[in-house]
Amino acid sequence: MYIQCILIFVFSFICCDSFTIYKKSDHQIAESDSVFDPNGDLSIKWRVNYLNKKIQFEVRLSEKAPAVNWFALGFSDRGDFENADLCLVWTDYNEIEHFEDMHSDEKGKLLLDANQNCDAFHVNAKGRCLTFERYFDTCDDDDYVIEDGTVHIIWARGTDKLFSAKGLCLNCTSPHDHGFIRVRLLTPTGISQEKAEELSITNKNLKVPTSDTTYWCKVVKLPEFVTDKVHHIIRFESKITKGNEGLVHHMEVFYCDANPQQEIPLYEGNCFASDRPETTKVCSKVKAAWAMGAPPFVYPKEAGLPLGGTAANKYVMLEVHYNNPEVKDDWIDSSGITLHLTANRRQYDAAIMELGLEYTDKMAIPGGQKAFPLIGYCIPQCTGVGLPRQGIVVFGSQLHTHLTGVAVWTRHFRQGIELPVLNRDVHYSTHFQEIRILHRPVRVLPGDYLMTTCLYDTIGKENATIGGHAITDEMCVNYMHYYPASELEVCKSAVSNAALEKYFKFEKRWNNMPISYKASPRANYLSIKPWTPLRTNSLHMLYSESPISMQCNKSDGNRFQGDWEGIDIPKIKLPLKPVLRQCPSY
Repeated sequence: MYIQCILIFVFSFICCDSFTIYKKSDHQIAESDSVFDPNGDLSIKWRVNYLNKKIQFEVRLSEKAPAVNWFALGFSDRGDFENADLCLVWTDYNEIEHFEDMHSDEKGKLLLDANQNCDAFHVNAKGRCLTFERYFDTCDDDDYVIEDGTVHIIWARGTDKLFSAKGLCLNCTSPHDHGFIRVRLLTPTGISQEKAEELSITNKNLKVPTSDTTYWCKVVKLPEFVTDKVHHIIRFESKITKGNEGLVHHMEVFYCDANPQQEIPLYEGNCFASDRPETTKVCSKVKAAWAMGAPPFVYPKEAGLPLGGTAANKYVMLEVHYNNPEVKDDWIDSSGITLHLTANRRQYDAAIMELGLEYTDKMAIPGGQKAFPLIGYCIPQCTGVGLPRQGIVVFGSQLHTHLTGVAVWTRHFRQGIELPVLNRDVHYSTHFQEIRILHRPVRVLPGDYLMTTCLYDTIGKENATIGGHAITDEMCVNYMHYYPASELEVCKSAVSNAALEKYFKFEKRWNNMPISYKASPRANYLSIKPWTPLRTNSLHMLYSESPISMQCNKSDGNRFQGDWEGIDIPKIKLPLKPVLRQCPSY
């Protein structure tokens, strides 16, 4: 089962100099790091060995961190401490150290695993850190399966004197002594990089607001060397103020998609403030995105993302999400994103294509659902007219929903036969969105079919959640990064107008819902209640079986010629076979 993994150990004497098991030059190795708390007192590094499908972890405490008798670190479906798989290091009251693989029950209390799968514990007595190893998949039903996508790592610490780890309650500690972060553990291996001009877009000595969550926006004008000539972005990475590694949660740089001569106000303030100028809302085209734990994003050597030039607007906007759970009032931050630019443009312009669902209120998620699916289609007719004959190469992907999204994936089909999945995140969180380099480039040909599925959790909601732009609405999008740039920019769908009209007529006639034929779909969805299992299943069948309306749009916003209304959903002739689990041989 998909559960959590935690490591618990004593830190009064621990330290590691460096990783020593794998050679850094090995092309099967990837490395990354992150921090657990806003103060940066607790950090983690990990090294992924794709050859033997193992991860080596290093956990380090700063000198400022308090001494503890046990510490817990691990993986979680959603950041919870219940039903967890644990790697345990603790000291008993006789000062004897113990290393154990355990799991927690539905109350968050620890039990010993029958199989011990936390390997190669190593404590270095010179300082305050520890290393251990873990297979991606131990094939142990008590263990969490580490997959590509978002991983919730949980941690806890305590000073309790123990005679046994059985029954230890991790989330019974104070709020300062437990928590979780989201990272992508299975990062790609390193890519060589040429020298380039660096452009850092950052805040400057910002006094971070005393709020637990802040989205801060800053509009900046690009320098003349960029606005005078088109450059290629060939790499981008975070630039975090030292000591603020736990404060900065994620960041994005948006291009202001407006007339080249239009001036954009140099707004700097809360992204959701009422006094934010309306004209800054055009700053919505993602050029770079980083989230905590993400490595640098490096473009393939054949391509770069265009930025600047005389035909483009001269402004971009930085958005930074600050996470300040202790509501401290003394944070000063100058973090941002560094773009690596070259005027020697590469062979291909990279581009971004939107897959998924239209931004429309024609789609809705009933209240009270644990995993309600919505599916957006990029049909063969659209890729057929929109892509070049040789196709495109997809190398990156940014999955996107709003607050109720919990999983997103995009499937790939050719002539009805399913190919390997393009991108998949079954532990997705809207609070952890990054542009992810794919482990393998994917060629998409004209006539291929892409199907993006989003799952939503609306437990606790009574009314439907409607599709739309507001954060309280929902979206289902895969921003697909590819080369060479093509005419096709948007390949998204929604249920057809005729099918939706029939659905509302049925609900009015047979279920006596207060539907109005003159009202918007949003108003009619919100008039339907309660969302019984039968009514929910009826809506699911509507979306799964009805004809669709296509947004098959060029980069200028116009649709490709043709009638894109009332098109049948493509048939799947041969789905992909389930991937067999690769169990380690002990």
